[in-house]
Amino acid sequence: MQLTENNLVALANVRKVTANQSVETDDQLAIEEPLEIQLRVGGAGSQSHTSISVTMRTPGNDEELAVGFLFTEDIIQTIDQVAEVKTVSNGENTVMITLRENEKPYLQKKGRNFYTTSSCGVCGKSSIDSIRTTSVYQHTSDDIQLEAEVFYRLHDSLNKKQIAFECTGGLHASALFDLLGNFIMLREDVGRHNALDKVIGAAVLANKLPLNKTILLLSGRTSFELIQKASMAGIKIVVAIGAPSSLAVQLAKEFDITLIGFLRERRFNIYAGGGRVKVES
Repeated sequence: MQLTENNLVALANVRKVTANQSVETDDQLAIEEPLEIQLRVGGAGSQSHTSISVTMRTPGNDEELAVGFLFTEDIIQTIDQVAEVKTVSNGENTVMITLRENEKPYLQKKGRNFYTTSSCGVCGKSSIDSIRTTSVYQHTSDDIQLEAEVFYRLHDSLNKKQIAFECTGGLHASALFDLLGNFIMLREDVGRHNALDKVIGAAVLANKLPLNKTILLLSGRTSFELIQKASMAGIKIVVAIGAPSSLAVQLAKEFDITLIGFLRERRFNIYAGGGRVKVES
């Protein structure tokens, strides 16, 4: 198997079969590899480090992913708590985050098991209580009012930006836009929760939180966990190409998040927070 330059896609030899013939050719696959996130705490001479998580992800933007994961899991609350973020030199699949000397990680919920797969970010949690996190931005007010036309433009913009998906069909994307529909950033990953953690991690590292003046666009369906991560970053508007789950809708209503699904060229469904969207009756 051959890796491509962008590190998101691998080439594999396959046999394509149709009704009347078969042929050998190369196919492009989304790369999936484990990433270990380690946390170092304590002062000089008394430092200790522990493995916080192993997640299956697509390589790239690993430091953003690690920071985003710690933030959306409420282990850290601000980038000011972090002294250093770096990829461990003896292995490309490990990121070490060092907290400042007097900082303590917020690991109050015991019994967490942070092994996560690319398809599910909460599957490794060992209790129901450990699933929920609470955002400091949860109850902030806003006066956002957007025309439906803004959302119509997002679909085409995502298609133009999501290059790796066009090659493989196997990567999820999370993209940020401003309230006028202008593109800000996009991250792709084989895990939808990882793609969002990369976006939020980039914002944390750049000290750009809260993201209350942005629109989050998801390339697939919307789950409970994605709404929760969006809430942690202060995002008020979540738009998805696919469907939301029942729990995602429930959480969006609880957190006062506008949730839109089934976005197509000129149509979408509003599941929660419809007061922020101007539509003709």
